[in-house]
Amino acid sequence: MKKMTLVSAAALGCMATAAMAQETPAASSVTLYGIADVGFNHVTGLKQGSVTQLASGIMEGSRWGLKGNEELGGGYKAIFTLESRVELDTGSVSNRPASGSQVPDRLNTATLMGLPAVFQPAVTAVAGSLGAQLGVNHIDKNLFDRQAYVGLITPVGAITAGRQYTPGYLASATFDSMHTESSLALGQLVSVPVSFTIRTSNALQYAIQTNGITATVMYAMGEVAGNNSANRLLGTMVVYKGAGFSVGGGYNTQNNEVGQKSLTNGILGASVDIGPGTLSTMFATIKDDNPAGVSGIAALVGGGAGVLVQNAFTTALKQNATLAHIGYRMTMGANTVTVAYNTMNDKTASNADRDSYGVAYSYALSKRTDLNAVLTRFNNKNSSQLAPGGNGFLGGVTATAGTDSTNVAFGIRHRF
Repeated sequence: MKKMTLVSAAALGCMATAAMAQETPAASSVTLYGIADVGFNHVTGLKQGSVTQLASGIMEGSRWGLKGNEELGGGYKAIFTLESRVELDTGSVSNRPASGSQVPDRLNTATLMGLPAVFQPAVTAVAGSLGAQLGVNHIDKNLFDRQAYVGLITPVGAITAGRQYTPGYLASATFDSMHTESSLALGQLVSVPVSFTIRTSNALQYAIQTNGITATVMYAMGEVAGNNSANRLLGTMVVYKGAGFSVGGGYNTQNNEVGQKSLTNGILGASVDIGPGTLSTMFATIKDDNPAGVSGIAALVGGGAGVLVQNAFTTALKQNATLAHIGYRMTMGANTVTVAYNTMNDKTASNADRDSYGVAYSYALSKRTDLNAVLTRFNNKNSSQLAPGGNGFLGGVTATAGTDSTNVAFGIRHRF
């Protein structure tokens, strides 16, 4: 395939998903592509004890998609991508964590939230509503939930519009030794509540790649009637790849449903080739003083208690944390081994610190098919209560605060 100095958002998406099909060299083409990834997943520390299940998305979320391009001449090309998730164990487009609708105790106990015990029924009702939203694509069940966009590659960059990966997420995926694969990925450590915006809808993105530099800038419209700033997202990333090393960073900031500045992430990372593999490290920040999705709690609860309960959940869902990652990945013939350590320092009053570490192994049966094994340990401290999942599903919540969790997974992945 002919090399290009400009890159589209589709190419950037490959940084977070390792298996996009190659384009057929033609004036115009449409390609069917995807990943089928399924295996046995065992997780400990849940309320029901240890759970073993068949799960889709051990290493990467299973998906199928269509992508196309048309050469327009003069350095211009039209492109599109439509990508849908699929759960190989059920055939659905959504899933739930093994812990179901359970939320951490710190979000389901009135006294832990600074409220009198008499408020417990109201807290339970709101926590149940939050728990009902846990899962991958569980609420909306949109067909093309993963990606859906169209764009134009030009001599001065690529412009794409639709549902896309955010720049901050792409930066984090670049410097994660696991490249977001499996329960050992850094993002697994911050899945409940959500601490990174992976994809966003209604997004316009400009991307360019030249002289080793890959850069993007994104503006996503919230499209809330009467409030142009509500749900809006801004993001950017810059990565430089040199001979045997890379450095870069990314930034996302998103408003909540009433237009206040909400979830914001900053990422700095670097990697260097050492010996037979690559050593990667990353530092990230999480900040959210105005959590999304809480503005309707007062009306839901009703009465004078509504405002107090809403304020309590607003405080409980605020985020202020730092993340750190270090890992080493090496490939020798058909064998790929990755070891990694991740840690989160929670700076809120909850002090829900946690870390994870482990090893992942892949054996390539061919260029498209591999066998995988993963062992990951989650250490939950203080009020932390998180269980490991996989690339395609959430792990959910452990039985109690401070309960640790171990994940053992074996799977097969096929790319087409």
